Amino acid sequence: MPTDYRGPAVFGFESDLPASRVAMISVHTSPLASLGRADAGGMNVYIRELCCHLAPLGHQIDIFARRVDTETPDVTELCPGVNVITLTAGPAEPLHKDDLFPLLPEFANQAVLSSLRRGVRYDVVHAHYWLSGWTAHLLRRYWDTPFVTMFHTTAHMKRSSGNSTVESPQRIATERQVIDLSDSLIAANPAERADLLWRQRMRTDKVCTVPPGVDLDLFTPGDRDAARRRLGLPGDRPLVLFVGRIDPIKGIDTLVRALADWPAGGLRPRLVLIGGDLDPGGSPTGDLAAVARQADTAGIGGDVLYLGSRPQSDLPDFYRAVDVVAVPSLYESFGLVAVEAMACGRPVVASRAGGLAFTIEDGESGLLVPAADPAALATALHSVVNDVTLADRLGKAAREAAYPFSWEAVASGISHILNRLALGHRADLCCDEEIFA
Repeated sequence: MPTDYRGPAVFGFESDLPASRVAMISVHTSPLASLGRADAGGMNVYIRELCCHLAPLGHQIDIFARRVDTETPDVTELCPGVNVITLTAGPAEPLHKDDLFPLLPEFANQAVLSSLRRGVRYDVVHAHYWLSGWTAHLLRRYWDTPFVTMFHTTAHMKRSSGNSTVESPQRIATERQVIDLSDSLIAANPAERADLLWRQRMRTDKVCTVPPGVDLDLFTPGDRDAARRRLGLPGDRPLVLFVGRIDPIKGIDTLVRALADWPAGGLRPRLVLIGGDLDPGGSPTGDLAAVARQADTAGIGGDVLYLGSRPQSDLPDFYRAVDVVAVPSLYESFGLVAVEAMACGRPVVASRAGGLAFTIEDGESGLLVPAADPAALATALHSVVNDVTLADRLGKAAREAAYPFSWEAVASGISHILNRLALGHRADLCCDEEIFA
């Protein structure tokens, strides 16, 4: 039996310490995946940072993710006290999220076998996304363990946002069940909390609002010109930055149209686009190639710098190097890119959608515009790019506004919920005050 295990290996017994061992379930994406690729974005960062900040609080954490290649080890240490357990369920290759539901029983069985082989039991399960929430439900018959679910996005909220992507009936029905089956739910913003409360059949108040966080030691302000020189970015024109997955819900088409219809006055900026895949020659491929075709059709193809996916450690310099960061999403449960940029002291122009309306105070720490409105986005970006006083004021206020989203504060809130669940409390799970600023 591993010497670092602090609880009994016999199922059905309680460990002495609350939530000493936590199983994090992330079926469809691993925190080991490269950011900006398919299904690898803010949720990957969230799981990695949350776990590595929970471990110093006394939690031992195993993150279970599905194998998508043959090279990743079965067990990878992410940080002290946190391991990623890669399980084989279905072919060892990337699959679309919509194809994973039939594999969940196999995934759950492999998770149980893994825990038996290592001689460990779990005090609480934390599931991420609806697929993992259903997996946690399947695991309860073996582990007899309470579980908390954070959806990150829900089909219901995405449809309410006007997103054109059609969500599967399987997802819609399963999310409905997971809401009721979970012992607790974590919402990333007050609007999401209200929606989850309304959709509970039992109308029980088991929803806690805890936002994702940002690493305030990594994302810090810095000299713009120096950052541009380090990155080799051109300095002849203003720069607008987009960071994210290449997905319709991210509103990239709105951003392209906004830049194509740039208001009169001042130089049209270049777009620095981080996300998606590049071929060996450095040209956009896959979904990113479709974005490039749209930019070419709009007449701004030569104004876009396609940089592909980048590790998170590279992002601070990119935030510092640009004039403004655009987050034109149709829906964001939180808006991690926006808060990272704010922590770097950069002005942000974002859609008034989901959590973005709560992380950004319009006119104070950034500018908010209606989602899917290219003209409004262009006007807001133009005002920041061409008004140095406004840009400086927004940037300074943005850094101050990012402080409440430190990972230390977020991890403390999540730790409270995990401990309460492990101790058998199903009511009064949340802190006296919601953590969301």
